[in-house]
Amino acid sequence: MARVTSADVARESGVSRTTVSYVLNGTPGTSISEATRRRVLDTAARLGYAPSAAARTLRSGRSDLVLCVLPDWPVGPVVETMLDHLADELAERGLSVLVHHVRGDRPLSDLWRAVTPRTVVGLTAFEPDEVRAMRRAGIQVVDTSPDEPGAEDPQPRIGRLQVERLVAGGRTRVGYATTADVRVADFADQRLAGVRAACAERGLAEPVVVPVDVDAASGTAAVDAWRKAGVTGVAAYNDEVAFAVLAGARAAGLSVPGDLAVVGVDDVPLAALAAPPLTTVTQSMDREASYLAARVLAALDGEAAPRRPGDGPTLVGRDSA
Repeated sequence: MARVTSADVARESGVSRTTVSYVLNGTPGTSISEATRRRVLDTAARLGYAPSAAARTLRSGRSDLVLCVLPDWPVGPVVETMLDHLADELAERGLSVLVHHVRGDRPLSDLWRAVTPRTVVGLTAFEPDEVRAMRRAGIQVVDTSPDEPGAEDPQPRIGRLQVERLVAGGRTRVGYATTADVRVADFADQRLAGVRAACAERGLAEPVVVPVDVDAASGTAAVDAWRKAGVTGVAAYNDEVAFAVLAGARAAGLSVPGDLAVVGVDDVPLAALAAPPLTTVTQSMDREASYLAARVLAALDGEAAPRRPGDGPTLVGRDSA
């Protein structure tokens, strides 16, 4: 169905487009009768007319839209939580968030030219030419890449925390439950690098790496492989993978953490409700969202970008390890 325009409203109302514009924008100082104003408003409502983002921007001289560009990541509880907090933080300044999930080869310019955002926040790197084009169009571009030289990458730190917890519980043979999802391979590999480094520093054998899908059958097969290798503690890529490992342990008749300790990542809401409650590593998505919001507002206000919070991921100890 074709989009309803102000010309359609004018034609149906029997008035000029200028009159429609004056009525819909509440332009002061115009001599438009109440009957005409009412007719235009009723017609716009009946036709389902909504002004475009570009038109609103042209009228006001500024956009209230923040375009948040996500890489081709799976959207689960962690990303949803971060976006929810980001939207809340920016709403306090009258800004709305539009999320664009990068899929396929369609250029980003097709989107930002259509919606005319005030700011574009990238959780993925932009091409330099794209950044220059957006800035020439008057759009603020917020780069969320690491901004402190020498800052510790949090992903290997996550793997180290998992191993520290397992070793503290007396585990001497560690398994790693990775993911087969290629979209997050970089995260999984960096966390595994931290697990490997922590094992090597403690004189432990190389971790036994097994891909685990988020289903009971995959978890059962992984637990069987770890049992044969003598694994007594598992670091999982994330909480969802850890849930599959817990299901596999139950299917194998193993007690957790008695026979097999399990540590996840993300501290999703269901982690505390698992059986047993899941020990995990939190990345504090609410704090990350507050940081992203602060980056956006600093860019809009012409201020220096805030520093990224330095406390990093932390362990949440529960009963599974």
